[in-house]
Amino acid sequence: MGSRSNKEIWSPSRWAGVDSNHRRQNRQIYSLLPLATRAPTLGGEGYPVSRGYCFPMPTFDIVSEVDTQEVRNAVDQANREAATRFDFKGTDSVIEMGDDELVLRSSTEDRLRALVQVLHEKLVKRGVSLKALDAGKIEEASRGAARQRIAIRAGISSDQAKALNKFVKDLGLKGVSSQTQGDQLRVTGKKRDDLQAVIQACKEHDFGIPLQFQNFRD
Repeated sequence: MGSRSNKEIWSPSRWAGVDSNHRRQNRQIYSLLPLATRAPTLGGEGYPVSRGYCFPMPTFDIVSEVDTQEVRNAVDQANREAATRFDFKGTDSVIEMGDDELVLRSSTEDRLRALVQVLHEKLVKRGVSLKALDAGKIEEASRGAARQRIAIRAGISSDQAKALNKFVKDLGLKGVSSQTQGDQLRVTGKKRDDLQAVIQACKEHDFGIPLQFQNFRD
């Protein structure tokens, strides 16, 4: 087989239309449509699914919290008053604070009830709702003394959450819903004014526990 000349091999006419990688060029030009004009992705019901855009709805949280430091301050003040008041002299009246309860002791039931009243006054002055207290029965302690345990309630129980969810639903505000999240509730709505209406309605209703409204987001 005869060899071809260098002139024939490197003839410009032979390689016309071929790129540096020996791929033949194509004169047809494909233009991509702008993203905005592409057909939308359809969801399960045939409606367009938005991609890359998120419009969060206004929300807030309903919680039931107790400031333990303020409770401790109120207990300290009540103990100081009981130690100096004449009507508590010699009654060994004292309030002890645990992790989630208070224990009140006094020589008689009468002085114990007076000690509870002093505690309530100090708590209210420090902004602690008395709804956070769950008082037990007065018990007989050693040497005929009286004792009472008062639990400190924090968080929203499952039963209370059900009552709150039903209350929000019964308000009949379009687009407003609530969902239990642990020991609190997340309320969501389309309009800020509707969420404000939920807060006001909850403040006017007695659920038996102190409620706070936090993390309001537009």
